[in-house]
Amino acid sequence: MKEEIRSTVSSSVDENIKYLKDLFKDDSDVVFREFYIGSVKSAIVYIDGMGDKMLLNDLLRGLMARSRYVKYVDNIKDRMMSVSDMKDLDDLKKGVDLVLSGDTLMFLEGMKSFYIISTRLWPARGVTEPSGETVLRGSRDGFTETIRFNTALVRRRVRDTRFKIVPKPLGVRSKTDVVIMYIDDIVNTKALKELEKRLDNIKIDAILDSGYVEQLIEDNKWSLFPQVQSTEKPDVVAAALYEGRIAVLVDNSPFAIIVPATMPNLFQSPDDYYQRWIYGSTIRIIRFMSIILSLILPALYVAVTSFHTGIIPTKLAYFIAASREGVPFPAFVEAIIMEVSLALLLESIARLPKAIGATTGIVGGLIIGQAAVQAGIVSPIMIIIVAITAITSFTTPNYEMTAAFRLIRFLLIIASAIAGLYGIMIGLILTLIHLVKLKSFGIPYLSPMVNENINDFKDMYLRLPFSFFKRRPGYMKTQDKIRQR
Repeated sequence: MKEEIRSTVSSSVDENIKYLKDLFKDDSDVVFREFYIGSVKSAIVYIDGMGDKMLLNDLLRGLMARSRYVKYVDNIKDRMMSVSDMKDLDDLKKGVDLVLSGDTLMFLEGMKSFYIISTRLWPARGVTEPSGETVLRGSRDGFTETIRFNTALVRRRVRDTRFKIVPKPLGVRSKTDVVIMYIDDIVNTKALKELEKRLDNIKIDAILDSGYVEQLIEDNKWSLFPQVQSTEKPDVVAAALYEGRIAVLVDNSPFAIIVPATMPNLFQSPDDYYQRWIYGSTIRIIRFMSIILSLILPALYVAVTSFHTGIIPTKLAYFIAASREGVPFPAFVEAIIMEVSLALLLESIARLPKAIGATTGIVGGLIIGQAAVQAGIVSPIMIIIVAITAITSFTTPNYEMTAAFRLIRFLLIIASAIAGLYGIMIGLILTLIHLVKLKSFGIPYLSPMVNENINDFKDMYLRLPFSFFKRRPGYMKTQDKIRQR
């Protein structure tokens, strides 16, 4: 095991460079450049590909050209360093971490400290429209893998001196840049303290994506439901900040995570607010109805055809019986076969290249469905039910919530095969009990459904006009409660 990186800095440039060369032995991308400024020996250390070479070349050119004016080491920083972002450090361990992040170390002979020059310039993807959260109206820019680009996208929407961006590197080895964002005089202070505590308790080797942080800070790790909201859209983050919530950005990830998260938050789309309130409310009602249909429709079919055929109208019962004639499996097996086939089809579409993914989905669904009916494995009505279930499940804006409902749908199908409608009711009651007990950073997961504050219902089942939104959500326990004066 390697010894811990030392913190002390020598006043000798040669000694510091020798130590760093031993530390970065066999690392071909670490560049050491030694030079003189007048009679003062100097050296810079940076990572090739992560440091801005043009800035460094201009800096070295200026230092060497004016080296005859050097009388004291202190003059170099104040009179000759033509960079806007630099600082003194006397902790070599922190300096090494900054070099690995793309900054440049500069040593001067006789100084028991060093300069950190901000030269971070690594390959980055440009700002593009997020593929996972499409909207009809609103901004089209999405987060990228570069954390500083992402903070700028949010800062552009929150031009407030009370907007705070607090750095907190995570990962014992990766030292990934992570920032916490909130508005100081609005944020729920209890949730903020709890988030900071949970982040401080993360002692994992590496944080490679915001998904790592999401799983390490959630309240209940055994729940099927996501307790943290993830998004690629900076306008969604800005809206959450104005409601008193907190956002976390992770370097190398185009997804921000927002806490606390409630179930109604995960069913809301930016289009609900960017369109007129009548259209937004109508879409929201359709979305809630679709969620209920996607959750219980296959289980209801299994329960009715297996246990409660008496409640079906006579003509419909004859039609269902005729369509199932020749099918060798009971309704439960039929439903499981089709649900598993649908899940496999969706997973394969997600993994295929975009150019062929959509075509494969259409052709695969048609061929499999038609072949299954002709082979007598499933009935035509089962194909219709699965198709309706798939369409209605896609109305949920949050993918993780869609996945959670898919798993619950499987459980309800099993419960309906065991006890019919009673099994469905017991399954729904147990799910509701779990949801009532669930919390996200101290906020009930079903807020504002379980909240006594009538004001919060103006933005739940319906989205009333903006003139009604005088106060921020009461369940968020914000400091500044007035939103519209």
